Amino acid sequence: MHRLSRRSVSAVLRAGGGGERYRNAVAPIFSSSTPLFDSVGQSESRSQWYSALAAGSSDTIKSSTQVNLKDTLFLGKRYESTAAASDASATPPAEKYEYQAEVSRLMDLIVNSLYSNKEVFLRELISNASDALDKLRFLSVTEPGLFKEEVDLDIRIQTDKDNGIVTITDTGIGMTQQELVDCLGTIAQSGTAKFLKGLKDNKDAGGDNNLIGQFGVGFYSAFLVADRVVVSTKSPKSDKQYVWEGEANASSYTIREETDPEKLIPRGTRLTLYLKRDDKGFAHPERIQKLVKNYSQFVSFPIYTWQEKGFTKEIEVDEDQTETKKDEQDEKTEKKKKTKTIIEKYWDWELTNETQPIWLRNPKEVTTEEYNEFYKKTFNEYLDPLASSHFTTEGEVEFRSILYVPAIAPTGKDDIVNPKTKNIRLFVKRVFISDDFDGELFPRYLSFVKGVVDSHDLPLNVSREILQESRIVRIMRKRLVRKAFDMILGISLSENKDDYDRFWENFGKHLKLGCIEDRENHKRLAPLLRFVSSQSENELISLDEYVENMKAEQKDIYYIAADSVTSAKNTPFLERLIEKDLEVLFLVDPIDEIAIQNLKSYKEKNFVDISKEDLDLGDKNEEKEKEMKQEFGQTCDWIKKRLGDKVASVQISNRLSSSPCVLVSGKFGWSANMERLMKAQSVGDTSSLEFMRGRRVLEINPEHPIIRNLNAAYGSNPNDDDALRAIDLLYDTALVSSGYTPDNPAQLGGKIYEMMGMALSGKWSTPVEAYNNPGASFNSTETIEAEVVEPVEAGSKK
Repeated sequence: MHRLSRRSVSAVLRAGGGGERYRNAVAPIFSSSTPLFDSVGQSESRSQWYSALAAGSSDTIKSSTQVNLKDTLFLGKRYESTAAASDASATPPAEKYEYQAEVSRLMDLIVNSLYSNKEVFLRELISNASDALDKLRFLSVTEPGLFKEEVDLDIRIQTDKDNGIVTITDTGIGMTQQELVDCLGTIAQSGTAKFLKGLKDNKDAGGDNNLIGQFGVGFYSAFLVADRVVVSTKSPKSDKQYVWEGEANASSYTIREETDPEKLIPRGTRLTLYLKRDDKGFAHPERIQKLVKNYSQFVSFPIYTWQEKGFTKEIEVDEDQTETKKDEQDEKTEKKKKTKTIIEKYWDWELTNETQPIWLRNPKEVTTEEYNEFYKKTFNEYLDPLASSHFTTEGEVEFRSILYVPAIAPTGKDDIVNPKTKNIRLFVKRVFISDDFDGELFPRYLSFVKGVVDSHDLPLNVSREILQESRIVRIMRKRLVRKAFDMILGISLSENKDDYDRFWENFGKHLKLGCIEDRENHKRLAPLLRFVSSQSENELISLDEYVENMKAEQKDIYYIAADSVTSAKNTPFLERLIEKDLEVLFLVDPIDEIAIQNLKSYKEKNFVDISKEDLDLGDKNEEKEKEMKQEFGQTCDWIKKRLGDKVASVQISNRLSSSPCVLVSGKFGWSANMERLMKAQSVGDTSSLEFMRGRRVLEINPEHPIIRNLNAAYGSNPNDDDALRAIDLLYDTALVSSGYTPDNPAQLGGKIYEMMGMALSGKWSTPVEAYNNPGASFNSTETIEAEVVEPVEAGSKK
């Protein structure tokens, strides 16, 4: 029980203002509770009042007892409450009203705001016709008399392009006069939904059906293209045929009995659409046929369209008089009648939905040829797919699907980063809904997968064009992705390796993109990846094959990122690993390095970039390292002091054997390859370049002659200009050999030219001093005797 405080009661009174407002404010508190006192009397103390409020909800006191609060004091004011006042303040009875709608405005919203594409009107009307046929077929099981008119169950569409008229006729259940009022005259009342509800209530009727209708507004899509719609319908339950007629902008409609004998139909419904002036293009037979094939190709009933046809015929040609005379004179010549071939045209019904929905069949009954034929027809392909997967998902979400992996990647507009493709065709009860998705059913890295998905209970909006985000869609997406991976894995494990090589050539980048975007499926993506390596330059290997070839003492998977295989195999980072016969993956695709960094590990083996610091090859010799640090430690500090902020530190390397030094990147920074790629971005953020490339470590090879000479130079004269210039050149050379781009290429070129000049001075020509003498005349005719000079080392004296 909640007890009201003094402050809360006073707040109620202040909100009420005058006595009348007070009574209105507190009446709800007491209306359902008991009176506060047993009898009418004088005012009571505040403690009694508060206790009465606390006990007001007691069920033992009747609400009809009168209350008198005449002299009760509240905050210095007197209020009185009598039985009459209590009755007057009682809540008046509420009146119930129905929602009203401006019909013309509502129709305008349904027609012009619900659908984004006008051509869906045919899909909606054909779906209604299919439902009418399904209802007749279902009801005829218990009522065979409904089939008294022996008419085939079909849908026929006839057009009159001259007058802009489209007629859709079905032989379904039809409608009575009252059903016309209920179904067509009541907006958003679905006859199919009502029929399904009746089936659900009748448990003996069974629940298996293919009815499509759901919202009760599909019929009004006819007004997308038509000014006037006439519905003529005949139900087997009625002896009369009725005509419903409505216009696009009208708020009313008419129903009359059909009296014209020529317009009577045995059973079913005929819709006649009088198209708008701008939409008369829909009355062309070819366009109607195309729309039927696109949206209603797999409706379970035959759909016929009225098409112009022709056949070849030979007719006789009248002969010329001159030719006739010649023939008469020549009696020996046998006369032959001349004919020509013409095409005679006629109109006839043509079955439009010939292709059957093979996803509804048992996968064991469908052959590979049938799958391939369906794929080519549905997606306008000319090559057989690499693989297909036909499956049915049951349980919380039920749907059927057939997925395909194309044999070749599309060219042109379909880019890897474009998630919107036309590759997945969504059907609901065999009626095409859409193929324009933005990653709802498949992530963009699997956008190359093609197929059809058919479900009975997808969460669609009323226009059936937008797949709403929901838990059902997420479950569908998860299962579709899993089946796609199983299909791709099947290609990789097939005996024909050429199939997967072809797949990888076309769609390998898509899977690498998946490593970046889809962490949940890393375990499925990693076995599908392929790379070249230091031991397999001409043939792609999988990560499984790499792990199998690993040495017993090898703990990690090594890789190097470069712009080409040639650059990767000649990089100085590989020297010690090649000596130890350790395999290194070559990541030569721009997306490779980011993909591997997102994977992080495979089968508990970490991916290690051999171009970064702290490389552990498993052969550490602490005593030897200690000796090297003692011998070359001060030399490292001297080189670091010379280079300054260009490097973070100078260390002794364990990865070099033939190169004097190498420039490695920080453990958490960009590699040389990544830095090159980021610089190439046209809209890249240059401010982050300095931050990410800030840590570079120069590793020296203490066994190389150049490093030993520099060590000796530091011991004899650390300030020697030649030694300092050698350090600068050593750094610039390491910059290039490690894959980095020098900040000043011209300066580097000048240093190299200087070194070349010192090395080649006087080796094959006149000493350099002769060229530096401005007084020397090269045009002199005096014969100069050549001096034989023996080659000497640069810097030595003869």
